[in-house]
Amino acid sequence: MSSQAVQLHIEDDCVIMDNGIVQVYISKPGGFVTRIQYNGIDNLLEILNESDNRGYWDLVWSEAGSTGTTGITEPIVGTCFDVKVENEEQVEISFTRMWDPCLEGELSPLNIDKRYVMLRNSSGFYSYAIFEHLQEWPAFNIPQIRIVFKLQKDKYHYMAIADNRQRCMPLPEDRLPDRGEELATPEAVWLVNPIESEFLGEVDDKYQYSSDNKDLKVHGWISISCTTETSEPPSPTGFWVIIPSNEFRSGGPVKQNLTSHVGPISLAMFLSAHYAGEDLVLKLQPNEPWKKVLGPVFVYVNTLLDDQEDPLWLWEDAKDQMTKEVQSWPYDFPDSVDFQKSDQRGSVCGTLRVRDMYLNIDDCILANGAYVGLAPPGDAGSWQIECKGYQFWTRADEEGYFSIDNIRSGDYNLYAWVPGFIGEYWNNLVLTITPGCEINVGDITYEPPRDGPTLWEIGIPDRSAAEFYVPDPDPKYINKLYVNHPDKFRQYGLWERYAELYPNEDLVYTVGVSDYENDWFFAQVTRMKEHSTYEGTTWQIRFKLDYVNTSGIYKLRLALATAHEAELQVRVNDPNQDPPIFTTGEIGNDNTIARHGIHGLYWLYNIDVSGLMLMEGDNVLYLTQTRATGPFQGIISISSLHLHLRSLKLSCGYFLLISRLHLLYDVVLCFRSEFMVDAGDKRPISSILAAAQGTDRMNA
Repeated sequence: MSSQAVQLHIEDDCVIMDNGIVQVYISKPGGFVTRIQYNGIDNLLEILNESDNRGYWDLVWSEAGSTGTTGITEPIVGTCFDVKVENEEQVEISFTRMWDPCLEGELSPLNIDKRYVMLRNSSGFYSYAIFEHLQEWPAFNIPQIRIVFKLQKDKYHYMAIADNRQRCMPLPEDRLPDRGEELATPEAVWLVNPIESEFLGEVDDKYQYSSDNKDLKVHGWISISCTTETSEPPSPTGFWVIIPSNEFRSGGPVKQNLTSHVGPISLAMFLSAHYAGEDLVLKLQPNEPWKKVLGPVFVYVNTLLDDQEDPLWLWEDAKDQMTKEVQSWPYDFPDSVDFQKSDQRGSVCGTLRVRDMYLNIDDCILANGAYVGLAPPGDAGSWQIECKGYQFWTRADEEGYFSIDNIRSGDYNLYAWVPGFIGEYWNNLVLTITPGCEINVGDITYEPPRDGPTLWEIGIPDRSAAEFYVPDPDPKYINKLYVNHPDKFRQYGLWERYAELYPNEDLVYTVGVSDYENDWFFAQVTRMKEHSTYEGTTWQIRFKLDYVNTSGIYKLRLALATAHEAELQVRVNDPNQDPPIFTTGEIGNDNTIARHGIHGLYWLYNIDVSGLMLMEGDNVLYLTQTRATGPFQGIISISSLHLHLRSLKLSCGYFLLISRLHLLYDVVLCFRSEFMVDAGDKRPISSILAAAQGTDRMNA
């Protein structure tokens, strides 16, 4: 490891940061990374690209009132260069672009300050940016902000984004029309004549490599040969993007973002509408000021040590470096008053418990593994579409204890959700974080929406379709990485498999007989008919009731893991019921199905069902997805369905009856009815309890 002091060389059209390990060339005053020298390689970036198309920040913006998630793609071009820090330990340089009203309609109305930082003995460099919109400036929208690095395609062939998600990748030429065939979306290309035969017949799609924010901390490339036809580089090098914190990324811990993909390209996505749609477009309103620091992220480069021979050790080393960066957050070196250091931040801790008297009548349940976070004040679930401020999340331990450190000063609400329970906790009390504060909220209790014991449940309330039936892909269109892989859902074209499995009749699920792992398709999609037309689908849930309280109200809880231009209608015992007892109306623009995901934005509905609609004996619940203009409309995962009854009021206390029969969707159907047991009821107690359908647990 070099101990050379960090040096800054300023030339007419570029600046060079050099610490003896790595040299980074940045255009002046534009602020584009044009050259990265490391380990004897003159440039890790693609030299065939123009100098402003190698390493850069960009954004997508549109005028106020625009709809959708597209707009003008604008490279962020600096107009002024400045040195912020220059000493033996650190160099920090700034490339700013200031907005002026005369630029209205030409450039996004933002002041942007791009920063690059190099430290002594550091094998890489950092980058962050400060975005500011003044109150008097025009309103407008920002669907996307990112930083992009494009590497030499002749060197970097092996991509890694997780321990079980890494592989040799096709070349960018394989996606061109003479070698690849575009499929249902432009991002998905079937490789029919690739340069390297091992990729023949595979599908390449950048969305197959998306990751949740919580899992997206390091990804990148290794310069090794993947074929015998290409000579092995003399000394493999790794190029990694390390994201040490999620505080500056939008959408919370389970928001999905792009990582690395064919190019070879590596990204750091700070804001995107992927897997969420227009709800996650940052919309600045008239007279709304806004400022946010995005990053820093760390670009880490490595090579094999003398005692290492396996190139994949570079991935292990990158993970170790990621851990060090995470532990160092918040960094103490950024030279900006807008980036808060650790002494300007506070902490919050507490213990989350779940009170569900139908699971534990005497005590609360420990919220083991709960997601707990601070986000700007809003409503339950608003953190999913929050993109203007900062968010801070953690997981509760097995006792339900959580601790969130290094929270930026400001006002927040506390949010949480517990895997296995529908809905989420939200406290509208504003927590004001001040420098050095340590707030202990004590014991807090989440009471899931519930009106009675569960009669049956289909699926797991986990905001995902992971537990449901995911079919094998068409063998014609596969990605070899996901063969026999837990992320099987990332294969291309699974939406088409529904019509092949159900060519004439739609899915029918029988409570007590069917198995959600094998009998509930993970997404309710459209069915293709002749001449590339589509039709909606109606799924049936069949269940028995031994007793129906015709004067009662049953509750259906419907929780969706994602939706795209869909409308879900609910009917009971009459498929032609008009109007249906409930409709979502058109919802969602997540596009999760086309992007090979199993969750997007979470939707929860509570639906009253009159007991007059139900019958003793056989019943059928009809779920109809009506929108059908294309292959990607639909919903993914009804997380779980619950049939609930309200408490039976008996002289001996409450009887609790829970029959867990798991269904699909990220939906929760909770049927419940309330009735009194009195001296006039001549039924034996066994008959009364039978109204709760297949008890597997009872507390008295």
